[in-house]
Amino acid sequence: MFRTLGAVVFVIDNPGGGEHFVGDISKKEVLEAFAAEVLSKHDRVDIIINNALPLMKGIDECSYEEFQYALSVGVTAPFYLVKLLKNHLAEGASIINISSSRDRMSQPQTESYTAAKGGIAALTHALAVSLSGRARVNSISPGWIDTAYAVYEGPDATQQPAGRVGNPMDIANMVLFLCSDKAGFITGENICIDGGMTKQMIYHGDCGWKLEKN
Repeated sequence: MFRTLGAVVFVIDNPGGGEHFVGDISKKEVLEAFAAEVLSKHDRVDIIINNALPLMKGIDECSYEEFQYALSVGVTAPFYLVKLLKNHLAEGASIINISSSRDRMSQPQTESYTAAKGGIAALTHALAVSLSGRARVNSISPGWIDTAYAVYEGPDATQQPAGRVGNPMDIANMVLFLCSDKAGFITGENICIDGGMTKQMIYHGDCGWKLEKN
């Protein structure tokens, strides 16, 4: 989307389709190489978007190393990438961290992912204060987002007060807004985009919902 608006975009990701810098962002040297690549071609950075997917494993199966890896991808990498680029931030720069509605609610056996998403949500307001006057820093917490744009009916849709499952444009539009001058007075915020799901209180017996313990 940013490219269609004329932006020069640099992407770091694991191997896959498309032209991008390939590397494992859990590794310090990879982040340093990526930052050097960006700065070798442009001397200023207007926007940083941290959107890596941490490993999701629970307390029963997640090893120490796997938990550390999830935090490295989800929290340490965003921190270090901002640190590497902070002296090159343009006036009015914007940093967007993608968290998750799991930063405030959980399913069983999701500790590594939830901890990483909670960490980046907290990192957001810390960076907003440290980078005051240099960049605005905000985070977005998506709920159920179907990247295939599938249309759901029945309980899958209506469990969200908005009446549907989200799609990537629900998140992309907020990213664009937060990066624009229209959001010039917003920093340090976490915005949950989940169709209202985390605001709906449900007790046993409500809406046909029943709690069953395994």
